Amino acid sequence: MLVGYARKSTADQSLNLQIDALKAAGCTRIFRETGSGADKKRPELKRALAALGAGDVLVVWKLDRLARSLRHLTDIVTDLEAREVGFRALQEPIDLTTSQGKLIFHIMSALTEFEREIIRERTLAGLAAARARGRVGGRPKRFVET
Repeated sequence: MLVGYARKSTADQSLNLQIDALKAAGCTRIFRETGSGADKKRPELKRALAALGAGDVLVVWKLDRLARSLRHLTDIVTDLEAREVGFRALQEPIDLTTSQGKLIFHIMSALTEFEREIIRERTLAGLAAARARGRVGGRPKRFVET
């Protein structure tokens, strides 16, 4: 079974484009939601995920309709894979029911993790360089008169 999930951020936006694309893709059940993609507590997303069983496929119009952060997206996809549920994004070449789609998804995930680690290394190097120059980070100590 193909299960669709459509999300819009605000009430004045329309879901029509997403709904039409999900229906054209063959989704027999579509969950509709209004709310921020950054919010992990979305009741319709939870209902959609709960409705999926082994062999089913979750379909979204675009990745950003499902999640705004790669971490959240990866968590969702990892859960789907563990439950033998497929995942497909209609506007991106990501279809986790195919080997090519899995490869693209994992490459994107690996590049994002690499980028995050590079930023972390640069930050730590900058802090170490500042300490070597005598700069002490953190909030200044409060002076209290007694």
